[in-house]
Amino acid sequence: MRTVAERAGVALGTLYRYFPSKMDLVVAVVAEEIELLEASIRRRPPRAATPARRAVDVLVRATRGLMREPELADALVRSVIMSSVQIDFGDRISDLLLRVSSQGEIPPARRAVESSLCNSLAKVWIAELLEILKGRRTVDQVQQLLELTADRLLYDF
Repeated sequence: MRTVAERAGVALGTLYRYFPSKMDLVVAVVAEEIELLEASIRRRPPRAATPARRAVDVLVRATRGLMREPELADALVRSVIMSSVQIDFGDRISDLLLRVSSQGEIPPARRAVESSLCNSLAKVWIAELLEILKGRRTVDQVQQLLELTADRLLYDF
């Protein structure tokens, strides 16, 4: 919290007035990051031919954006993995993947299955973000793994 206050040029007390806990701050940042990603997708929708590759496009864009601020990426990934507080980062990413990959109305009978598959892909992505942050993978390596995973999970969309 001290680092955030210093970077924002505000007093620590001021930061705590708006964000009573670290988790409140993380939740606000998550919401802002998702909104930025969604705006980017609206401005420049993925144009890949397959649902899987459109989903990967979204995840790679999100990865590149997050890796511009590794400390932020680290805080987001840790909060998703470790927090006992429910934050909707994974759910919002899954919903975005579902919208992008399906490109339209999904029959109710298929929605639950396709939503679960997108959720699984989002979980793989979050785990791979952790690998990037640990220095074990590059963005390009993660992209290749996501392409393989998405091709398998979303082949029948």
